[in-house]
Amino acid sequence: MKRTLILLLWLLGAAATTVAQQAAVKKIIEMGTTDNQVMRHLDILTNRFGGRPIGSDAYENAAAWLRHEFDKWGIENHLEEAGELSVGFNRGPWFGRMIGGDQPMTLHFVTPSYTSGTQGVQRGHVLIEPTSESELNRMKHVLKGAWVLVDGKSSGWPVGHSDSLRAAIKQENLEIVRYNDSLMRRGGRDRATYEKMKKPKTFPALYYEEMVEAGVLGFIQKAEVPLRALYDRVMLQQQKVDFDHLPQVCDIKLDEHQFDIIYQMAKERRDFWLEFDIRNHFKLGPIKYHNVVGSIRGSKYPDEYVIVSGHLDAYDVATGGIDCGTGIGPMMEAARLLALSGAKPKRTILFVAFAGEEFGLLGAHAYVKTHEKELGKISNLFNRDGGPTPPVGIAVSQAMLKDFEEICRPIKDIRPDYPFEVTVAKPRKRPTQTGGTDASVFAVAGVPTFEFTTRDFKGYNFNYGEIWHTERDVFNKNIPEYQEHTAVVTAIVALGVANLDHLLSREGMYADE
Repeated sequence: MKRTLILLLWLLGAAATTVAQQAAVKKIIEMGTTDNQVMRHLDILTNRFGGRPIGSDAYENAAAWLRHEFDKWGIENHLEEAGELSVGFNRGPWFGRMIGGDQPMTLHFVTPSYTSGTQGVQRGHVLIEPTSESELNRMKHVLKGAWVLVDGKSSGWPVGHSDSLRAAIKQENLEIVRYNDSLMRRGGRDRATYEKMKKPKTFPALYYEEMVEAGVLGFIQKAEVPLRALYDRVMLQQQKVDFDHLPQVCDIKLDEHQFDIIYQMAKERRDFWLEFDIRNHFKLGPIKYHNVVGSIRGSKYPDEYVIVSGHLDAYDVATGGIDCGTGIGPMMEAARLLALSGAKPKRTILFVAFAGEEFGLLGAHAYVKTHEKELGKISNLFNRDGGPTPPVGIAVSQAMLKDFEEICRPIKDIRPDYPFEVTVAKPRKRPTQTGGTDASVFAVAGVPTFEFTTRDFKGYNFNYGEIWHTERDVFNKNIPEYQEHTAVVTAIVALGVANLDHLLSREGMYADE
């Protein structure tokens, strides 16, 4: 009789829990469709704080605000130190124009993070960089106060720092000059001799140090539109670099159409000037940076986890509206919906805003290292780091299929016009190296990182390549209805995984295990 009573009480408790969780899902859907605040989160994140490279005031302000929001929703939260930079960086306004020539021109350009700005407004003449020592010697006097057009097309990185590579190319070019001179001595100046001559090798700012020493104002390189700007990773990776050893001249990436016009004018030795005002400011280091971690504690398995994540940092020539606003915004709204819905997950749901993803997945590496003993207790990491397109399905291992079919069943009630399908993913080779997202760090460690399949199925013509690390990564590139739907789906699925009576099975994830 006693055992029967205990079983009955257990069944009643389980039934009550099920009803409570169903009510929470219903509340999540109701709030998510009538009072969805994902675009508010994105507006504040991108338009009040803007671009957010680690080491900047904007990043620190965004992290503090995220904790403020978690506090408002009753979500426990804390900072976890993820690393330290030797210096910090804040970007101010920038402006450039051409004076002289056929007509004035406002210049369209960017500079990578952690590179030098101007010393106020600086005006200078324009030269094409020397490609040989003889050219350098001929130009030495006029390099002072000049803006120098350098070889190559920018990929967003600053002009290379490699002295050894430059030295090797200079030596090769010296040999080429000697070879060509010998041809001229033997064959004269006929056409056959010229056809045998070799061209010197080029390299952006081949005589970098010599030009800096001569007093150039900065270097200008051609760049595709939309303009892409990354950061000076070499400087930050060198432990000896500190506030007393910072870049001294500007590194400008100029609209390729304007560059071609200016290059031709410089080639014709016409009189004109470029004027720049670039306010790139450094901060005295060391500067610590942190992951932001919020949590809704599990009622039954508090030491087991479901993680919802994105990265808080973003490049700063734009505002990080997509990369990674589309991860942070839905993560925040999913957290709000779960916290205010009355959901009581069985295992702990973590909301992690990683630091330094753009600087080499730094926050994710730090988290995995700090929480190494907990990795086996992570049911799944739902990381979002892509476009504003909505979830239309999820592909999971065969062992997880039934769980996810049940978990995702309520999604069809959110918006009947939005497709969603649970399918089986074939076992894949376990990764041994990280890739381009924070999730890859966890995948290398064997943590399940199944994520939603997304698609621009309504035809908003979104192009990720257009915004990826470019000046167009801004708030208005988001698609509100897609982002709102993403937040609701994320909340429902995270809660469903957290409420399973077991961790998701890792069987069949990898083909070689």
